[in-house]
Amino acid sequence: MSLPEACVILSVIVLLLTSSKEAASFQSGSRSILRALSGENKALVDYAVDLNSTNFDSVLHDTPATHAIVEFFANWCPACRNYKPHYEKVARLFNGPDAVHPGIVLMTRVDCALKINNKLCDKFSEKSEILVIDDGRTAERLVSWINKHLGSSYGLDDEKFENEHLHSNISDPGQIARAVYDVEEATAIAFEIIIEHKMIKQHTRVSLIKFLQLLAVHHPSKRCRKGSAEVLVNFDDLCPPDMWSPDKQEVLSNGKGMLGNFQVCGKEVPRGYWMFCRGSKNDTRGFSCGLWALLHSLSVRIEDGESQFAFRSVCDFIHNFFMCEDCRQHFYQMCSSVTVPFNTSRDFALWLWSTHNKVNERLMKKEASLGTGDPKFPKGEGSSWG
Repeated sequence: MSLPEACVILSVIVLLLTSSKEAASFQSGSRSILRALSGENKALVDYAVDLNSTNFDSVLHDTPATHAIVEFFANWCPACRNYKPHYEKVARLFNGPDAVHPGIVLMTRVDCALKINNKLCDKFSEKSEILVIDDGRTAERLVSWINKHLGSSYGLDDEKFENEHLHSNISDPGQIARAVYDVEEATAIAFEIIIEHKMIKQHTRVSLIKFLQLLAVHHPSKRCRKGSAEVLVNFDDLCPPDMWSPDKQEVLSNGKGMLGNFQVCGKEVPRGYWMFCRGSKNDTRGFSCGLWALLHSLSVRIEDGESQFAFRSVCDFIHNFFMCEDCRQHFYQMCSSVTVPFNTSRDFALWLWSTHNKVNERLMKKEASLGTGDPKFPKGEGSSWG
């Protein structure tokens, strides 16, 4: 690859990270780089991540994104400098903690004019298996190319999804917005786990329906409320009572209307890019934190008359559908210890916080003995989620 050509050749590298379940386990690596991209003056921010021969492999391996785009350019090339604003317009959509569509595409660049990158640029100029973007010379064309290959509909004017109107007395609206993103992802992952592990049985159907009823009215995300309501309306078609019987397996795998093909929070829910629930280690926080955030948000959105229904729905959902056997048995024991019905939503919310603290206390002891805790988010009363 000659240097004048490098500024206009964009290569797409499809990572091994493809499924949402795998994506949830990759939460570090390039995040320190991505955090550094944001600033108060967004006009001066470079959203694309600069790669070189020393960090190229590690950043692409550890990114939570499922795809990466690499721009090979030369810093002395006028065409490259003119192209940079176009590339940054697209990078704004996908990169950084304030990304509009996080966890999907990592936008990066390599300066082939630097001596340190000579071998790296030469190596990729000879690779025939990479996918070259030959029509991405403007931001509009690059987004169009991405949409074509990902089956998406992103636009340069897209803004971060707003779930709810936030009152002026909210101290940190940005943190709440990040938490709602994680609640959406945790909801989507929870239902993917249920389907993947065939957890919907004759005796668990009712508990799933009740939890969906709770989500359809009180989920903090509009698109998750809408999706939950759609599942409820079509539940018998999407999830027939004998859906896991042997004679239904072929229909289940091929039927377009089955619950396994239904995305409860929509098609573009973030994947693997935890914001509020991002841990400092790959295997901490994430999904469990997002699930707790979902439960707490439900507890403060219900009316007093729904408190007992919400309590039973949450307890039965965890008991029937949470993957960790030890965890769900411990949680259900705490549920069973409640002998007096809840009369107010406040009582249920306080019970849930107390229960969360007990779970944290129990896990804190185990993590201390095994060394598996997150040092930046130590568990304790009200100190850490997940």
